[in-house]
Amino acid sequence: MSGEVYEIHALKYAHHDRYSHENFLLGDAHDVLQPLAYFVWLLRSGRRTILVDTGFDDVTARARGRTITTPVGDGLLALGADPASIEHIIITHLHYDHCGNHDLFPRATYHLQDTEMAYATGRHMRHPVMRIPFECDDIVAIVRKVFGGRVVFHDGADEIAPGVSVHRIGGHSKGLQCVRVDTARGAVVLASDATHLYAHLDEGRVYPVTYNVAEVLEGYDTLRKLAASADHVIPGHDPAVLDRFPPTSPALAGVAARLDVAPRSMLIGQPAQG
Repeated sequence: MSGEVYEIHALKYAHHDRYSHENFLLGDAHDVLQPLAYFVWLLRSGRRTILVDTGFDDVTARARGRTITTPVGDGLLALGADPASIEHIIITHLHYDHCGNHDLFPRATYHLQDTEMAYATGRHMRHPVMRIPFECDDIVAIVRKVFGGRVVFHDGADEIAPGVSVHRIGGHSKGLQCVRVDTARGAVVLASDATHLYAHLDEGRVYPVTYNVAEVLEGYDTLRKLAASADHVIPGHDPAVLDRFPPTSPALAGVAARLDVAPRSMLIGQPAQG
């Protein structure tokens, strides 16, 4: 551990009702209601504040049939973080639900994998099926930030700040990266879409929007190795995150949870339920 430890706040900003067959490659025999939650993550130490991903706005929500539950800017303000003052943002990948709200963070430097930028602006985007999870305006916006000197590129594993590192996983998107964070309870890994749901990691299953299935499956081993334990791996879209972990405050129950403290089941002395 670096000596610098962080609070981690998972902020749910949107929701999508769907059935489980939509969440697994090759479908799901049970086909039960299995909604997705959409999160950004705020990291805070005594010295610095870092945001992981930036979500999407109302325009994209309407176009994609998603429901915004707490706009990202409002949620960050409720957590005591002014979007205009945030200086560092880690973009896990350039899918529409992770890199929108282009003008909300005027001071921020963005951290992105070289591979993801090349993928999102390269030859694969000629194919309609490959660009489904991307929005052209999002990619243009990040290119403008590159030309404005506001993007730092990373190639594989790299340290963003003491106690915060990124690690390329690939799989779901060619340059997808997870984020390892030192906390008081040990190393927490924000998997983002390296595992959408707890079930993907626990059962070795794969989300259907995938660049490389083999990289997804190999990535599960990487997530486990980077994290202090299985309870320290946080999936990118599972509503159960807000059930497993205590809320940031009573007023933010169902909106924001603390990931740097023990899961609720551990707090009452029982194992987490999968």
